[in-house]
Amino acid sequence: MVQKGLLIVLSGPSGAGKGTVSKALMPVLPTLWFSVSCTTRPPRPGEVEGVNYYFKTKEQFLDMIENNELLEWAEVYTNYYGTPRKPIEERLAKGQNVLLEIDIQGAKQVKRQFPDGVFIFLIPPSLEELKKRILGRGTETEESFSLRFGAAADEMKHISEYDYVVVNDKVEYAVDRIRSIIQAELCSVARNREYYDQIIKEGT
Repeated sequence: MVQKGLLIVLSGPSGAGKGTVSKALMPVLPTLWFSVSCTTRPPRPGEVEGVNYYFKTKEQFLDMIENNELLEWAEVYTNYYGTPRKPIEERLAKGQNVLLEIDIQGAKQVKRQFPDGVFIFLIPPSLEELKKRILGRGTETEESFSLRFGAAADEMKHISEYDYVVVNDKVEYAVDRIRSIIQAELCSVARNREYYDQIIKEGT
């Protein structure tokens, strides 16, 4: 009997370090499959199709919405972003664990379809540190910083909707905490009930 894979959803405010932590997590858990999103924005220099994103035209993306091919999607400014459904469902059915790194609105959409997923909220050690990280990118105008920081502070209010909260004080510490969460979830009685029931049945 193949045990269904675990769906892990990692989200949090802009500047929390979701991308950095996700990349650092993959070598620690090499069997974990990282879901690649679709987008209608053009590729940036150095981005690779199927590695960074699946790049779609607006028409292709709208067709995916119409055909229910996306677990979640959103329009951000003038571009669309979304998570393909089929590869995730296939890997989970085969027993492979899947990691989604998505925003809070996307996580809400996924939770409605996968309430048994593991939802982890990544936060910075303080709002002051969050401010430093956003400003440290060197890409923000005063106006864009105010919008991004205000949105990030507001997103922190959604922590209670998640199963776990992980403080990203140091990347290696955050990775170790997430790895521990995943290992604990894989050993939970609730997730192994069919397996244990089968053993009990065989013993009677």
